[in-house]
Amino acid sequence: MSPTHALTESDLPGTPDRIAVVLNGNAKGVTTDVIERIKRNLKNGEVFTSHHLDEAPIIAKKIIAGGFGVVLTGGGDGTFTVTATEVCKAADDADVLAPRFGLLKMGTGNALVWVAGASPLGDEEPLPGSDLIQSNVPRMKLRLVDVEGVHTPFAGIGADARILSDYNATRTQLEGTPLSALGRGLAGYSLAALSRSLPKLLFKRMPRIRVVNEGDDAWPVDPTGEHREHAVRKGETIYEGRARMAAFSTIPFYGFGMKLFPFAQPGSRRMHLRISRIGPPQFLGNVRGIWNGTYHDPKYLSDFMVEHFRIECDEPMDFQIGGDSRGTRTEVEAKTTKRALRVIDFNQPLTSP
Repeated sequence: MSPTHALTESDLPGTPDRIAVVLNGNAKGVTTDVIERIKRNLKNGEVFTSHHLDEAPIIAKKIIAGGFGVVLTGGGDGTFTVTATEVCKAADDADVLAPRFGLLKMGTGNALVWVAGASPLGDEEPLPGSDLIQSNVPRMKLRLVDVEGVHTPFAGIGADARILSDYNATRTQLEGTPLSALGRGLAGYSLAALSRSLPKLLFKRMPRIRVVNEGDDAWPVDPTGEHREHAVRKGETIYEGRARMAAFSTIPFYGFGMKLFPFAQPGSRRMHLRISRIGPPQFLGNVRGIWNGTYHDPKYLSDFMVEHFRIECDEPMDFQIGGDSRGTRTEVEAKTTKRALRVIDFNQPLTSP
């Protein structure tokens, strides 16, 4: 069901100064001590701890029925993705405005933390309360990618999904050992690529893909992010050829600050689609540039700003949504969400001067 009128702040149900904290009970950082500490420091709200995906719709309906004005998530990009998807569905069903969203600082590699910051857990002071509801609180508009019914900041097919999966495996393997620092951030990403991903990709022929525009005009962009050539109209082919990766995002970052999508703008109606033909030699010689978003070789990268598209692959390719592996696909369709979320910007002061 879609809202029948333009929704405003007055369409927040119940008591909008309440805060719902949604935690992933399976995340390593979500311990009994952490949960109790959040409960003690939460000014006005309730903590929901989920251990299975089936619980997400139930929690979402409780959040909307309870009139919560803010939802803080803790547990990584996956927790935010699942929560935002289900809460927005429940809000649409109830014909009310979805709450504002924010992130808890849980020590994860959450990509959104690099965009919107995060609230502390409240070790020394209470979690922010009704001050998050006020109109002068800094916030940003964030459109997400709608892919397979999931609303996520980013997703991808091919090498990015393979390397992300290998990176998570490497980090888990080294966690708790003297080498744990090597499994995180740029070092961990490089280690996973070198020891796991690149050997698999080295002798593998690049698949062929075709990307078709299914929505508003798509634009090829140059290494500075400026539109170039002519727009690709609906029904036309955006790209056709061999590719190791086709990844797309409404925010610039993967986890731990990897700026894989430097042209993405959180409030834009178009996402950044990046198609890569980078092989192991190019990757190894440009790891830092790839990481910080400064590597732009048109021989190996093609960048587009798109609203709705479909990818067709000539063979199954690894697929990920929000950094979580989803198996393999031969076809993927994605579009930006019609409505932007209101996300609290913890990088800015919570009160106006």
